[in-house]
Amino acid sequence: MSAALKVLTVAPRAKHTATIIFVHGLGDSGHGWKPVADMFSKDFPHVKWVLPNAPTISVTANGGMSMPGWFDVYEFGAINAREDEEGMLKTVHSLNQLITAEVDAGIPANRIVLGGFSQGAAMSLLTGLTTERRLAGVTVLSGWLPLHLKIKAMLNDHAKKLPIFWGHGKSDPIVRFDRATMSIRHIKEQLELNTLVSPDKVLEGGIEFHAYEFLPHSVNDKELEEVKTFFKKVVPEQE
Repeated sequence: MSAALKVLTVAPRAKHTATIIFVHGLGDSGHGWKPVADMFSKDFPHVKWVLPNAPTISVTANGGMSMPGWFDVYEFGAINAREDEEGMLKTVHSLNQLITAEVDAGIPANRIVLGGFSQGAAMSLLTGLTTERRLAGVTVLSGWLPLHLKIKAMLNDHAKKLPIFWGHGKSDPIVRFDRATMSIRHIKEQLELNTLVSPDKVLEGGIEFHAYEFLPHSVNDKELEEVKTFFKKVVPEQE
């Protein structure tokens, strides 16, 4: 069994009734997203933030250099590149352990959001679509659908009801915009999920997709505001 992930937490300011687990990208750490958690905490005083740290691995596409990563990358940028399925499934297991820990602590799965950026977004999407629990929602920032040839057989029974926020910059040179649109096309055609959900209908399940002009492999203020709006829908403050 894989070792439990080391995590950074941002405690709720009020009674803890929801949890957001946010998964960083390649070469980063949970600390990289703590400023966002801190910024959001005043609008979500009931939310505990869990920011896991990826283990240090050797990354093939970086000449074997060791860095924090959720799975190995064999080549950058290629849409149909070989994937590290073993590493991905190991991360899915680790993220499910974090979800289980929150449920065991008294937070229902439908009050837990799983999200991430880049590699973390891909792992959040894979976990959200395959976990046995129905989550409150999934947030995919600058990500893609991994294991696209195998995920249909792995899909959980409630995937079509899962609210998904997906944001991507049109000028992303790392995870190119066409990789996102191809992923969404595959999700629509092969997984039969609704991929054209308007923000006011996202609680019914499916993907609320946002494209951002001139945005590279990053987030901007507009995207963060739209993520905040999504969070307010899927994990609203409770009395």
